[in-house]
Amino acid sequence: MPSFVDRPAQRYAGYRATVTVEGLREVAHRIAAIVAALAARGVTPAGAPFFRYLVIGPGMSSLTVEAGVPIEDPVDLGDEYFTDVVPGGKYAMTTHHGAPDGLYAATAAVLSWGEQQGVRWDRTETPDGEHWTGRLEVYRTDPRQEPDATKWETDLYFRLAD
Repeated sequence: MPSFVDRPAQRYAGYRATVTVEGLREVAHRIAAIVAALAARGVTPAGAPFFRYLVIGPGMSSLTVEAGVPIEDPVDLGDEYFTDVVPGGKYAMTTHHGAPDGLYAATAAVLSWGEQQGVRWDRTETPDGEHWTGRLEVYRTDPRQEPDATKWETDLYFRLAD
């Protein structure tokens, strides 16, 4: 069952793309590239990497997502990377234990739970899809240190409307 948490604003270095579900793996590979670019500039990540979902198209036909790595101060990584801030606020949060293929079901469970509880999410619906302010998958497990995906932990955060 999700819990409610207050999450501070978080600066990050990121990469954004609009992809299909099949394209998420390509975006995920950008996390390592961001970490490497930060290391080349002497910047240590300030937390676990994440995906930030911005727009989910009708029927998940397309997804505008960001691969992000938390940082303390803005940094110019050039090219296709940017610095932004995940807004702070009240979030519903739960932890998924297991492989990434279970994240869809875990997300659906949180959204269903929120509907039953009367939770108002910080999102707007338009003809091109759901626009989210704060919807994150935070990858707490480093696959280089734990290659067994059944042991991975991913925190799911969903920002509540003010």
